Amino acid sequence: MSNEKQKTGSVLVVGGGIGGMQAASDLSEAGFRVYLVEEGPAIGGRMSQLDKTFPTNDCAMCIMGPRLVEVGNSLNIKLLTNSEITRVEGYPGNFKVEVLRHPRYVNEERCTGCGTCTEACLTRNRPYFEAVEPPVRLDPKDEERVTGIINTYQAKKEYLLAILQDVQAEYNYLPEDVLRYIANRLNLPVSSAYSLATYYTAFSLTPKGRHIINICLGTACHVRGVDRIVERLERDLSISCGETTQDLAFTLEGVRCLGCCSLSPVMTINGKTYGNLTQDGASKIIERIWKEDQ
Repeated sequence: MSNEKQKTGSVLVVGGGIGGMQAASDLSEAGFRVYLVEEGPAIGGRMSQLDKTFPTNDCAMCIMGPRLVEVGNSLNIKLLTNSEITRVEGYPGNFKVEVLRHPRYVNEERCTGCGTCTEACLTRNRPYFEAVEPPVRLDPKDEERVTGIINTYQAKKEYLLAILQDVQAEYNYLPEDVLRYIANRLNLPVSSAYSLATYYTAFSLTPKGRHIINICLGTACHVRGVDRIVERLERDLSISCGETTQDLAFTLEGVRCLGCCSLSPVMTINGKTYGNLTQDGASKIIERIWKEDQ
């Protein structure tokens, strides 16, 4: 066999995003030696900055996490981060690639990613991902309310989830400026507060109504005409599913299952279950609750 037809048996993957990680993992499982080149200091790409993914609405990190582990644990994958390709030469199946690796100035074998080195750095270098947050100022009354909640937990960052729960109960949602204020007071990145606020469905970043209507859109309810009930409620409330009325009285949300298939069509309002719904019946329930509020 001539040298021109020899294959090297190894593969170069450029870019450590979700596509690059999946390609590297698949090639590794196929028996190839894989070199994964990423110009950034870590793999993950843009997906690491996302909250949820379309169309399943799954957590982005839940999708990316297993691939990070696969790439990190595979003996067939050589990870070259902080690197860029400067020259490529050769022919199909046998390329020579020159890769420039930029220095990290840390011992990669001992690094745990704790970030302490950035505080001790003599040149005061900042990490590439760190952003300087502007100071947050709240209305005096809001500041007093939020500060009281924070002080209840002694302003400890490990109680962030509990603090957000109390703020959600106080405002019925999590205002953006309040989230930033909490992160500032707890000496946390704003991303830490947002990651919790967007991960748990119990939290909302937009104002919610006093009465939360969860109407089931699952299979059992669908075949029994829940779509027509949703349309009736949308007309009565003058909102679309997923929105809140202007007077903040009702929020209409669709859910995939309420675990009450025998009662379908079914909805809950503030946790109370209403089953075997009809269009007129659902409308009367909303009307009765609205009158009780007056």
